Amino acid sequence: MNFASDNTSPVPPQVLDALREANHGYAMPYGNDAIAAEVRDQIRTLFEAPEAEVFLVATGSAANALALACICPPWATVFCHRNAHIEEDECGAPEFYTGGAKMTLVEGPDVKMTPGNLDAEIAFAARGGVHNVQRGAVSITNVTEGGTVYSVDEVRALCAVARAYDLPVHMDGARFSNALVTTGATPADMTWRAGVDVLSFGGTKNGLMGVEAVVLFNPEKAWEFQLRRKRGGHLFSKHRYLSAQMQAYLTDDLWMKLATRANASAARLSAGLLRVEGAELIYPTDANMVFAKWPRAKHRAAMDGGAAYYMWPMDQSLDGPAEELISARLVCSWSTTDEDVDQFLALLGVDP
Repeated sequence: MNFASDNTSPVPPQVLDALREANHGYAMPYGNDAIAAEVRDQIRTLFEAPEAEVFLVATGSAANALALACICPPWATVFCHRNAHIEEDECGAPEFYTGGAKMTLVEGPDVKMTPGNLDAEIAFAARGGVHNVQRGAVSITNVTEGGTVYSVDEVRALCAVARAYDLPVHMDGARFSNALVTTGATPADMTWRAGVDVLSFGGTKNGLMGVEAVVLFNPEKAWEFQLRRKRGGHLFSKHRYLSAQMQAYLTDDLWMKLATRANASAARLSAGLLRVEGAELIYPTDANMVFAKWPRAKHRAAMDGGAAYYMWPMDQSLDGPAEELISARLVCSWSTTDEDVDQFLALLGVDP
């Protein structure tokens, strides 16, 4: 009953098998291994983007920060939602890797920017010429930090605003696979066809041991990305172990199968929580994360029964009135089972 994060899940056996296979013999380092070339071809085919450049890094923060550094200069700003991952959860990594670019925070319901709010923030920026930070880039998180999902039309509308100001667009796709399962969109339709220039294509939150792909739909930035990756300490010497994970992830649609399981578990969990007296959802359950509130007494019962999840916000206490509604975030992974969900709901007094 671990709903703390999809980062807590084990690694699928297909990935471990691929690592064992890659461990035989010798391979060239620094991304020059044969598997890396195959991964590039897999991703180019998957995204219907034969000219795209693909680079692997070990963490989502590195993927986001290095990607943004290639499209936003230090004297500019990145426009993102107030609760975007790059704003809330990366300890200033984008600011660090860009050399000082700031974040301009855009409001919007359900943790999603609206085109109108984005347009207003971009229009207001750089109004003082040389005295202000300049307009730099737009970053869209899909799946959002609230577990909601931008549709292709919503992504296209935000990209249209960015294009009106000649700004590049980054997508933080740490849970990109979960967004595709929800929308039924193709990878191409959700990204470059909608106007996205660079994607952080997540793997770790969907079962991998530790690898993310940066997909540059504008190949002109490829050399700069390579230099930034090396200078930033994110070019792996024994790169084949990154490549092998991503290759297994993409083979036989494993990445989509894993995300489908996680989303289905979250839907089951969300529906069950709504059967708890007084419970309510904070955001729609679009993908594999559930944000909800229910009585404090039942949180105590769940925690005492061995359930792991985070209060949201985290500073809420289990001490206080038993019937007061307090909120939490629960995340399902590829390895979450129906039994996990039903056991958790049973602790809250919900029959399967």
